[in-house]
Amino acid sequence: MTESDFWDNQNVAQQVINESNGLKGYVTAFEELEERLDNIEVSYELVKEENDQELFNELINETSDLRQSINEFELQMLLSEPYDANNALLELHPGAGGTESQDWASMLLRMYQRWAEDKDFKVETLDYLPGDEAGVKSVTLLIKGHNAYGYLKAEKGVHRLVRISPFDSSGRRHTSFVSCDIMPEFNDDVEIDIKTEDLKIDTYRSSGAGGQHVNTTDSAVRITHIPTNVVVTCQSERSQIKNRDQAMKMLKSKLYQLEIEKQQQELDDIRGEQKEIGWGSQIRSYVFHPYSMVKDHRTNVEVGNTQSVMDGDINPFIDAYLRSQID
Repeated sequence: MTESDFWDNQNVAQQVINESNGLKGYVTAFEELEERLDNIEVSYELVKEENDQELFNELINETSDLRQSINEFELQMLLSEPYDANNALLELHPGAGGTESQDWASMLLRMYQRWAEDKDFKVETLDYLPGDEAGVKSVTLLIKGHNAYGYLKAEKGVHRLVRISPFDSSGRRHTSFVSCDIMPEFNDDVEIDIKTEDLKIDTYRSSGAGGQHVNTTDSAVRITHIPTNVVVTCQSERSQIKNRDQAMKMLKSKLYQLEIEKQQQELDDIRGEQKEIGWGSQIRSYVFHPYSMVKDHRTNVEVGNTQSVMDGDINPFIDAYLRSQID
C-alpha cells in the first residue's frame, strides 16, 4: 500500500466515523427531547394540583428551553441536501484596501475558528498567507465535523466591516470587504472528471501559518486547473504527497462549486432574476461605528452585540438563512 492509498483509506474511514457519530447524535438528541417533554408533562400536572407560582415559573422556563432545543434539532434534521454532512473548506480573501481589509480577514478567521470550537468541530489550516503588516492575504481552513458544510454554506459571500480604523492616525471611518468561499470536502469516491493534461502542478517551500514549521524541502503544492484557471494550494503537511492529495480534494470541491453556481445562474436567467455580482453584493454588514450592529441582508436578522458575533456566535444568522432556504 502506498502512502497516498493509506491516507485515502484514513480519510474515508474518518468520514464514515463522522457520519456514524452524527446519526448517533440525532438518536441521542431525540431521546433527550422526549425525556424532557415527559418531565414537562409531569410538571404541568403538578402545577395544576399545587397551584404553586414558583413551580409555574419553572414550567414556563423549561417549556421555553425545550422549544428552543426542538428548533435546533429540527434545523439539524433539515440539513439533508447533497454533501450537507461533509466537512467544509472555508476560504477568506480580502478585497481592496491593503492592511485594513487584511486585518478584517484575520478577524473573520478568528470568528469562524471560535464558532467551530463551540460546535466541537476540528479545524485545520491548509493554506495561510500572512499580510504585509497585519492580518492575512488569504487563508484556507478545513473544518471537520458532521454537517459542517451544511451549516457553513450560509456564510458564503462578501462580508462588510465599517469601523474607525486602528491603522489610520486621523481616526477616520473605513469600510472593508472580505469574500468568504465555502465548499464541501470530497473524498475520492466522488466522481468529478479531472484530466491530468488539464493540470499544472507546482511545488515550493512551505512557510506555514505565521511562519510555523518552515520546511527545507519543496513540500507545499499548488495546482492550477487550466480550463477554469482555478488555483488551489496546500502546505499544511510536511509530506508533499499528502499536500498534493489534499489539494486535489480542494480542486474537486472548487470545480463542484463552480458547477453549482453555473446551474444557479442558468435558473436565475430563466426566472429573469438580476443579481449584482461584486463587492457591492455583501451578504452581511458588521458596523462598529457610529453604532454597533451586525445585519444579515438576506434575512434582515440583526444582532446588537457585535462582540459576541466576533467571538463566534453566528448561529442566529446561520439558522435564519437555512430556514429561509427551506421555506
